[in-house]
Amino acid sequence: MRAYLPDYDLVAPAGIDELLRLIAREPGEWRPIAGGTDLMVLLEADRLPFRRLVSLSRITELRGITASDTYITMGGLTTYSDIQNNEILQREFPLLVKAAGWTGAVATQNRGTLAGNIANGSPAADSPPALLVYDAEIGLLSERDVTWREYCEFHTGYKTNCMEPDEIIAHISLPRNTDGCVQYLRKVGTRKAQAIAKVAFAGLAKLRDGVIERIRIALGSVAPMPIRCHQTESVLLGSHIDPATIAQAKDAIASEIAPISDIRSTAEYRTRVTMNLLDEFLRGLAA
Repeated sequence: MRAYLPDYDLVAPAGIDELLRLIAREPGEWRPIAGGTDLMVLLEADRLPFRRLVSLSRITELRGITASDTYITMGGLTTYSDIQNNEILQREFPLLVKAAGWTGAVATQNRGTLAGNIANGSPAADSPPALLVYDAEIGLLSERDVTWREYCEFHTGYKTNCMEPDEIIAHISLPRNTDGCVQYLRKVGTRKAQAIAKVAFAGLAKLRDGVIERIRIALGSVAPMPIRCHQTESVLLGSHIDPATIAQAKDAIASEIAPISDIRSTAEYRTRVTMNLLDEFLRGLAA
């Protein structure tokens, strides 16, 4: 069954001020739509719960990638193709570039946006684990002000987040501090391309004299939302990588996840794969 289009309202503000006035005047009434790669699937199946949509396609202020000495900042309408084509991201943030290349087919990559991927909040989304290990910050814009939040605090549960009804994701910033870091990303799925992750693992670490002085680990598809593994990081920080440390870290990461069994995999499989990927990351780091 398809949706009956006259049941829906769609407006396309010409600028950011018009957009912010609209969603401030009727907070929660208007659902922003960027690339539409998630929402249009629901619309086609007549499962879209929102009846009033506001298109961001004409908001030029939400486009572009800029860099300073300390941060690279992507506008909310940055597409997966934009990410893959940016030289700084290719050089300093290869995990995000790789994740962008995993997201659907080329048509989806040309249209889908990073902010839309974040706002949709799927625990199996490709970009969040990379954003988490890069200590991403999210710029939330409303008619009131701009609020910056650490991305690791953005998701609050399954497809829920800390945004107020009158806010949009305007920017995503990454600190340029990856020099000397070992970076690792794996996605385990049914196929190598165009597959939803059964488990996604991102890791970033820096060693000094064989001791871990910086460590970030993030996961997708093993909890109601993408997660940073703070407990596992605490086990590893300041440690040498040896069999005992690896075993302790695997126990810690197993306690931090809450995988489910569904049509794509089982909870037991997801737990075992997560522990194996951590093992692979740490042994590669030690080597």
